[in-house]
Amino acid sequence: MSIAEQTTYLSEADYLRLEEESETKHEYVDGVIYAMAGGKNRHGFIADNCYGHLWARLRKSRCRPFSSDTKVKVQQARSADYYYPDCGVVCDKNSDSDVFQEKPVLLIEVLSTSTRRTDQKEKRDAYLSISSLHTYLLIEQDRPEVRIYERQDDDQFSNTIVTGLDQVIDLPKLDTSLALAEIYEDITFE
Repeated sequence: MSIAEQTTYLSEADYLRLEEESETKHEYVDGVIYAMAGGKNRHGFIADNCYGHLWARLRKSRCRPFSSDTKVKVQQARSADYYYPDCGVVCDKNSDSDVFQEKPVLLIEVLSTSTRRTDQKEKRDAYLSISSLHTYLLIEQDRPEVRIYERQDDDQFSNTIVTGLDQVIDLPKLDTSLALAEIYEDITFE
């Protein structure tokens, strides 16, 4: 039997109900759920560094970082999709009783071999369609390099790459910055 024949489509409500009861996280795209695989320690450390430094800087502001335990809802023309970014920031938060955020200002994905293609294409396209999003960061694991998508005044996104531990990413919408030395704190490169 082919994968296409095995695919079960779920409603958004069924997905949200299933996800609350599941011990495994799933992303939801076009009515299909995809189980999330665990990452390497390096992946987790980089994501934790981003969350920790953003939390320390934003804790007295109205903006809050969130970790990979929080889903982001991306409203599409026909339905909504749900993803688990590695880290993000919201300034207009959903209710505490919601199980997702839908107005992120910053989203971060740490690239890995298994997620690279999805993070660089599918998720990028979905994330950049979110009207509140100002910055999307794609972080490499094996070298100090970050690809930055940043919303411009014409509502288009610029695309730049910064390389080296001495570089700093300005986050003007959050009135702060994130240094690559902070992102890669305690990470050893071969």
